[in-house]
Amino acid sequence: MKTTNKKKTRVAAKRKQPRNNRVTVMFNLSEIHAIERYCKRYRITNRSHLIRQVLLKTILRRMADDTPTLFD
Repeated sequence: MKTTNKKKTRVAAKRKQPRNNRVTVMFNLSEIHAIERYCKRYRITNRSHLIRQVLLKTILRRMADDTPTLFD
């Protein structure tokens, strides 16, 4: 019988950063209906997470596109 000695490695858990800064966004009636339809269709229960994720993805993509390149 042969046994192998494998070391167990622990994956470091992401440290949660507290969200202390509040931002309030106002939507008109058609915008909120569109968000509600989307959440219902794709079974999204946390709208704030959805909006945060979409917003930051858009911001980071635009910032990456706007960075200067060598041959501009």
